[in-house]
Amino acid sequence: MTLAAGVRVHPQGLCESDEVGEGTRVWAFAHVLPGARIGRDCNICDCAFVETGATLGDNVTVKNGTLVFTGVTCEDDVFLGPNVLFTNDLRPRAAIKRGPEVLLPTTVRRGATLGAGTVVVCGTEIGEHAFAAAGAVVTKDVPAHAFVAGNPARAKGWVCACGERLADDLTCPECGTRHERSGTGLRAL
Repeated sequence: MTLAAGVRVHPQGLCESDEVGEGTRVWAFAHVLPGARIGRDCNICDCAFVETGATLGDNVTVKNGTLVFTGVTCEDDVFLGPNVLFTNDLRPRAAIKRGPEVLLPTTVRRGATLGAGTVVVCGTEIGEHAFAAAGAVVTKDVPAHAFVAGNPARAKGWVCACGERLADDLTCPECGTRHERSGTGLRAL
């Protein structure tokens, strides 16, 4: 197996995929399986696991203890906090081995953040720049720019691409970006 130039794998890390982009770092005790696709400049932290059939875009951060299973796609600039857990089977049984064709895909759109300990139930889509609070249990689609929290995760407000909560008029108090409602949540003007 040959890794792209500039890929760094810690001596105690294990990267078995040859589809890893330049500048990506795989830290101690992290494991990237063959067939996982990892973009450029990603950071796969200690004890993280990326399974065959998972896809990470460019500049994705996968913090310590996060588990990314088959069928999960994270687009560019996604942040996965410590101990984020994705599922991919709604009916798991130890005695029944299901093939990848029955597993449900999950998509995390560009710029989204999943806080520490977030659980994402398979078959969901998390919109661009959405933000799930620490400990959220995501059981249904999350609109673009939505801030969700709780179990099950429920919308609590809106966030800007810069991460700040939006004011009632959908303007960011930090960067001044104005937003408007769209069919998929909010979009920046």
